[in-house]
Amino acid sequence: MTTNGVNGVNGTHGNGTNGTSKGQTWLQKLDELLNVDVDWMDPTYSKNLSITPNDQTSNNLWVNQQMDHEENKEMVKQVCKELKSQGWKAAYTRIAVNMCKNNIDNIRGRVLLQVYPNEAYDTQAVLDSARAYAKEFERVGISQDRYCIKIPSTGPALNACQTLKKEGIRTLGTALFGLPQAIACSQAGCLYISPYFNEVKAHDDLKLWPDVEDPATQHTMSARTMQILETYARLYKETGKEQPLLKQASFITAKEAMAAGEMGCHSATISPQVLDELASLQYDGSKQPGEGVPKPAHVYSNAKTPERLLKVSKVDPLKAAEIDGKLASTDIDYLANNGAELEKAIKADPITVQRLKDALELFTGGLMESKGKIEKMFEKV
Repeated sequence: MTTNGVNGVNGTHGNGTNGTSKGQTWLQKLDELLNVDVDWMDPTYSKNLSITPNDQTSNNLWVNQQMDHEENKEMVKQVCKELKSQGWKAAYTRIAVNMCKNNIDNIRGRVLLQVYPNEAYDTQAVLDSARAYAKEFERVGISQDRYCIKIPSTGPALNACQTLKKEGIRTLGTALFGLPQAIACSQAGCLYISPYFNEVKAHDDLKLWPDVEDPATQHTMSARTMQILETYARLYKETGKEQPLLKQASFITAKEAMAAGEMGCHSATISPQVLDELASLQYDGSKQPGEGVPKPAHVYSNAKTPERLLKVSKVDPLKAAEIDGKLASTDIDYLANNGAELEKAIKADPITVQRLKDALELFTGGLMESKGKIEKMFEKV
């Protein structure tokens, strides 16, 4: 077990620590290892955290839930009144951006919104959705360096990213479950990627959750996480081209979030439930299976897999026996022909096929509920 000190942390993090582990919570420790993001849109929650979150992430489920919050009801009604003639999508976009505007002063970095998951295989629809968000962000005075658009990691959707980047709109590749999708996101010029540490269904069905003592070495998604990090570090070294920053998502426990810190992820986007667990635990390095190093100025320039984790990427417990290793290669152009090679690689991996489908269906459910609420409100106003 390593015993790295906390000196050399980039910048101050407003977490009240004094450079030692004395009286430090797991959350404060994790904030030294990576950028902690809040995966929730409630300004009161973000404001009351013991650390200042870096980014605020969201998805179509969170937007849908926030629409029912008391403090948003009048805003939702007003937007529906203003945009009734423009249809539900215009209203939804403005509502989601207004929610981000309400929280942006409580975070350091960017607010993130997700395009329509039911249009994940339509490049033009993805472009239209991202540009509509961008227009609304501009309207409320949020500059391009303070927001990012979440794009599902399908071939057609990722084909929108280079165009958006040229327009100054940065993207995150979401619903990502394996190395081919991560390489495609690099080729697409994404700023971030968010591999899901746990599949979305595991949050409601714990039988699907790998409940392990040491997530960094034992969780079934750790191998793929390390494969992505090691591939990005190699690509950066070989090409000098900036690679997407790995923003790990979909944690069920605090120890999974701590594992992201040890593995060397740039950031972790964390639900209120797991943030509260992290904030309630006193940190004791001697009781941790491993420990990360303070976050570096550049995540890939001197990236080094921790000694304890050197074997993790070598065996993928999720890999089907018949998968051809050549499907994940940095020499393949995954975006050509509307992402044909990426779709081929996804189809060859049953895990990605199922988890991508589940994620898109889950978020589409949230989106359609929002659509129903907005259309109902249109009738009233």
